[in-house]
Order: sequence, then C-alpha cells, then structure tokens
Amino acid sequence: MEKEVQQQTGETLMLILMFTLIIAAMSGLMFNIVLPDISEEFNLSITQVSWFTSAYALIYAIGTVTYGKLADSYKLKNLLTFGLILFAIGSLVGLASQTFWLALVGRCLQAMGAAAIPATAMIIPVRYIAPERRGSALGMAAVGLAIGSALGPVIAALIVSVAHWRWLFCIPLLILITLPFYRKYLKDEQQGVSGRFDWFGGGLLAVAVVLFLLSVTNGTWWFMSGGVLALVFFIARIRTVADPFVQPKLFKNKEYILILTLAFLINGIGFSLYFLSPLLLSQVHQLTSSWIGFAMVPAAVASAILGRKGGKLADLKGNSHLFFVGSGSLLTCFVLLSIFTGSPPLFIAIFLIFGNVGQSFMLITMSNSISRTLPKDQVGVGMGLFSMMNFIAGGMATAVYSWVVDIGSDVLWNPFNINSNGFIYSIIFIVLAALHVVILLFYYFQYGREKRKSIQLEGRS
Repeated sequence: MEKEVQQQTGETLMLILMFTLIIAAMSGLMFNIVLPDISEEFNLSITQVSWFTSAYALIYAIGTVTYGKLADSYKLKNLLTFGLILFAIGSLVGLASQTFWLALVGRCLQAMGAAAIPATAMIIPVRYIAPERRGSALGMAAVGLAIGSALGPVIAALIVSVAHWRWLFCIPLLILITLPFYRKYLKDEQQGVSGRFDWFGGGLLAVAVVLFLLSVTNGTWWFMSGGVLALVFFIARIRTVADPFVQPKLFKNKEYILILTLAFLINGIGFSLYFLSPLLLSQVHQLTSSWIGFAMVPAAVASAILGRKGGKLADLKGNSHLFFVGSGSLLTCFVLLSIFTGSPPLFIAIFLIFGNVGQSFMLITMSNSISRTLPKDQVGVGMGLFSMMNFIAGGMATAVYSWVVDIGSDVLWNPFNINSNGFIYSIIFIVLAALHVVILLFYYFQYGREKRKSIQLEGRS
C-alpha cells in the first residue's frame, strides 16, 4: 500500500514538474528574440544587451549545483519554495523596470531562483521514482523542456506584436501555480545532517566556471589561467575542510566521472542543433526570425511527443538500447544536414526532427545512467554538477561554433554535398557526425558488449 502511494506521489510530482519545466524553458528563451528591441530602446550595443542572456545562463549554471548541494542537507520543499518565490520577485522587478540595468537585475534574480528547477528535475525522479520506472519519468522532464522550447519563441513573438517587451516578464509568474502542489506532495524529510555550508568552496567553483566560459567566448588565455588557478584552489579546498562544497570521494567514483564526461561531450555536440540551425536558416536560406521559429517548431513538437516514449524504452530495454537509438537518430540528422545544407527549409525542418529527438533520448540516457552511480547522500550535488556541466558544454560549444562560422570556408569536405553554398555548415555537421561515431564506438565497447554478455549468460542459466 505504501509503495502504491509513493508511486502515485511520484507521478503527480512529475506532472507538476513537467509544467514547471515548460515555464522555465520558455523564460530562458523568450528574451532572445527581443535583444535588438532592447538594444534600440536603451541605445546599447548587441554585445552589451547580450548580458541579458549571458548573465542568466552563468547564474543558472552555477546556481544549479548550489541548490543540488543544499538539497543533500536541507528539505527540497523549502529550497524549491525559496527558488520559485525568488524567480517571481525577479519577474516583478523586470516588469517594473524603466532602465536596462534594473531589467538586468530582474533577469539575474530570475536566474538565481530558476536554478532550483533543474536541480529539482534531477532529484525528484531519483527520490520518488523506482529505478525500473525512472526512464519514463525523465522522459516526462524532457517533454516539458521540449514543449517550453517550442512555445518560448512563438509566445514571445505574439506578446511583442501587441505589447512592450517587458510584458515577457509576466509569463514566468505562472510558475507560482505549482508552489502549493510542491508544498503538499514533497516530503518533509531532511536528507543529511546540516553542517556548515562551504560558501567559499562554492565561490571558487563559480569563479572557475565563469573564467573558463569567458576564456572561450573572448579567446584570451588570461581568463583560462585564472580559471585553472581557481580550480586548483577549489580542489585544495575540498580536500582540506571538514564540510567541503563537494566531497572528494565523488570524484573517485570512476563510473560517475566517465558518464559525466560523455554527457559533456554529447551535450556540446548536440547544442549545435539549437545554435547553428537558426544561423543556417538565416544566412543560407535567408529566412526571417519568425519563419526560423516556425521551422524549428516541428522538431520540438516531435521531441515532446516521443520524449516519454524514449523514457519508457529505457525502462523496458535498458539505457544502452536508448543510447544507440538516440545516437543513430543524431547521426542521421548530422549526415543529412551536411549533404543537403542548401535544400529547402522544409527539408531542414524534417532533418532537425531526427536531431532533436535523438538528443532528447541521449539526455534521458545520460540522466538515468548517472543517477544510478550516486549514493543517496550525494544525489543532490552529483546531479547538480551534471546539470552545470550541461550548461558549460553549451556555453563553450556556442563560442567554438561562432568562431568556426566566422572563419568560414571555400573548400567542401563532404563530397556528397549537392549544394554550392553553406560550405562551413556542411563541414561542421560532418565533423560532428564523425565525433558522434567515435563516442558511439566508445560507448559500445564500454557498455554495449557488457550488456550483451550478461544477456547471454542469463539465457544459458
């Protein structure tokens, strides 16, 4: 009976979480299309107003692991309440702002609150869903992100067509609807003994992350040197204090580190779908922003429809099976984009369906796999680090892709390409396909063969 109640509670929480992720994903993307409007209104450069998204992403990434660490010692219910209320306060500050800097403060407060959401999205399935059903739960989280990603640009375009861009700050206030449900269904248990929170260690990690991202985006070794120095101090810190920000034994978990590294590479490669696709449609196909948004909607809708099915597939046949399906779908997308770079936008939209669905499957696989490598007292910070590394991978990948696109190329690497324009995009996508083949082979020899052997042994017995 108690097990059935726990199962029902977990399913209810996942539905609430899915709605939360929809609003969070929309909030993260909506302001991207109004940066030119903000630049014009306050007479600022695009570089200056880009902090509207850059600062949000940086705070979001660092906050994710911070909330994850706190969740190992404090009630998730209280942390999430604090985060959602702070998210709403930031939205109200942005809505009332009359200067760029006050609007930026509102955006930063939003990020500080919203950072509780990805940590929660990773922790709830681990704490409330049985391992044999966790893939389906993570699939629901992927559905929420996909729906939010699809609706964000469309809703933003509709709002700014009839109202001022500040009204975009109203949408995130809908997230307060979920707060009473979280207060009701999240348990009151405290996961660990409350000790002193290592704010200094967390600060060193934050400095290292910021400097590493700045070194890639600005192309300067001074930031990289500072990031390495901060990381060295962080390692020394966690090895010498009684209650470190991250327990050193987490990094001795070889399985966790291996999957974390794979996830970092996979997310960096997969981010090309969200960053390069709009550039391809704009520069090669000359589409306007609104048409680019519509071209990317089918892929997001397909991810929303198939995301939960992918999670169920992981529950039925294992993470390795879903990994191979997702990897095959991604490879199909990259190869088709490389060959048919200059084809009509309708074909590009169809190719992106394979890519987005494949990337969703890969994220479900990585999340499910990494959750099973962590002991109960390290779930929060371990999953928080996983989320943070995803954001870092996206930030670094954006800088690398931008740099490569700016360089351009007059030489075609893919002999099967049938178009005479967009060479650089064809090159990038064929290189990404090759990198994914390497990852696929590594995963097969590391995990795929072991699964086949275990199945054969079970059959003989």
